[in-house]
Amino acid sequence: MNRCRKPRLIPTTDRDPAGTIMLVNQLRTGGSRGAPQRRAQIIGTGLIGGSVGLALRQRGWHVTGSDIAAGHSQRALELGVIDEIGLDSEAEFALVAVPAAALVEQVALALRATKGLVTDTGSVKTSVARAINDPRFVPGHPMAGSEQDGVNGADPAIFQGSVWALTPTEDTDDDALHALQAVLASFGSDVITMNPERHDSLVAVVSHVPHLTAASLMCLADDRSEQEAPLLRLAAGGFRDMTRIAAGHPGIWLDICDENRDVIVSVLDEMTTRLQDMRNIVAAGDRQRLGDILTQARRARTNLPARYVRPDELIEVRVPIPDRKGQIAAITMCAADNDVNVTDIEVAHSPEGERGVLVMLVPIGDADRLGTALSALDYYPTTRKLA
Repeated sequence: MNRCRKPRLIPTTDRDPAGTIMLVNQLRTGGSRGAPQRRAQIIGTGLIGGSVGLALRQRGWHVTGSDIAAGHSQRALELGVIDEIGLDSEAEFALVAVPAAALVEQVALALRATKGLVTDTGSVKTSVARAINDPRFVPGHPMAGSEQDGVNGADPAIFQGSVWALTPTEDTDDDALHALQAVLASFGSDVITMNPERHDSLVAVVSHVPHLTAASLMCLADDRSEQEAPLLRLAAGGFRDMTRIAAGHPGIWLDICDENRDVIVSVLDEMTTRLQDMRNIVAAGDRQRLGDILTQARRARTNLPARYVRPDELIEVRVPIPDRKGQIAAITMCAADNDVNVTDIEVAHSPEGERGVLVMLVPIGDADRLGTALSALDYYPTTRKLA
């Protein structure tokens, strides 16, 4: 049980000796004026890899791309998604965006071929996290996408306001995690940190089973339309919204269902039970119970977390941390566990090298909750209003 005590959230106006932590720093702009151009490697130049390539190039990075499918990287070059084709040994950031079956092999390639941090975009994290134990590797999953297939649909704007989950392991280096958080935040992503097993359990509920549900509903309508020609013409906004994700590439979902089979089956069982309950409620004409369920669903849908927070609604939370592995992961996981949206993160290192300060921007209304949770873990946060 966590030991809870009153958090030491002490408002302060003192400034950092180095001139304070900048919200938009070199990781966001691709480097300071006069600095060497930053270099990135994309392995897998499809929709997500291509979108990341465009986002990086917009921020001044030099992007090299490769793809296991012949012709894909050439098309990416033609579209201006990458600067050149191949593997860049000087890349400080490498992203692997390939199908699940090739993921471990291509992550290993990225670690051998480049010198910096490596991340991936797979929808299932446990298997790759267990297979790769390099400190430079930070497993990741962008919760963004499009009905478009391949690099032709690449769009850097798809990351604006979307969640990007990171699932560091005990082997993950703090500097690699921090650097990746900053790069992804520069895309406008809401970066959230958790362990791989928990990620796979949660995305089964909010991503994997919803896709299978949409596919089932779409097939039901398609099959019925063979006898009732006007059926699909009656498909209005609600039906189209609910089945939109069924337009996703089937091959991706074959891999996802293989990789996360046990969790998906468990959630499908729960969903089946809920549908059976709904069937029984409707069959019995139980208006009270039906109304309760619809009211709960409406309330939950209305209260889904907002993805955008105005700057004037943010406060700076500063957390002293020892120079010990895993501190950034522990604190950001604590924020995720307590439903605190961290919109920006930076680390100020002590000249002595024994301690540092983790600086986070969070919504003002979340600061006390985060402070209580961190205090229970023996951290001592302070707050500072933004200028």
